[in-house]
Amino acid sequence: MSETATAPGKTPVDFWFDPLCPWAWMTSRWVLEVEKVRDIEVRWHIMSLAVLNEDKLDQLPEEYREMLATKAWKPVRVVTAAWQKHGADVLGPLYTALGTRFHNQGEGPTPEAIAAALDEVGLPADLIDYAEQEDFEFDAEMRASHKEGIEKVGQEVGTPVIAVPGADGEQIAFFGPVVTPAPKGEDAAKLWDGTLAVASVPGFYEIKRTRTKGPDFSNL
Repeated sequence: MSETATAPGKTPVDFWFDPLCPWAWMTSRWVLEVEKVRDIEVRWHIMSLAVLNEDKLDQLPEEYREMLATKAWKPVRVVTAAWQKHGADVLGPLYTALGTRFHNQGEGPTPEAIAAALDEVGLPADLIDYAEQEDFEFDAEMRASHKEGIEKVGQEVGTPVIAVPGADGEQIAFFGPVVTPAPKGEDAAKLWDGTLAVASVPGFYEIKRTRTKGPDFSNL
């Protein structure tokens, strides 16, 4: 796995994200809140909505196809290039800088937002050039990271994917949890404890209900 070492005594949580996905953003803010109240350490990995959907474009609404074609590739290419050239430790800070602009501030994945995020975390400005690189230099690495997460959880999912320790210590991966707004404090801890609880049950696969509201960024 493409990961950094986990600090002694910390439970590793592997988290696959596409920086464009608002639901992954909500979940990522929850898991960072959990880091404050439980002994966990998040290890960030890249997945791609564009890669996830490239073989089923004819099944998607036109608006979503347009989004994938015009917006989805650019930020994930920049994040992948940053990871490949500057190491996995940049993934968390860069994701936070991008997501804050894309989602909380409502800027979307504009060149200006990406450039400002790179500047905020001290990464070279020319990384933004990878956004428009159709023959992407690090395409294989991006796809390998995406595949790693998807193979843990299965094909009928989106972003995010998280992998947590199961009952025997082997990783169990889930899509989600999908939650809005992102829980804080003890509520964040309760959701985490519940995630570990279901991961500890052999044969557990899914709990789901229809979403009745969109992402709520008001408490982020």
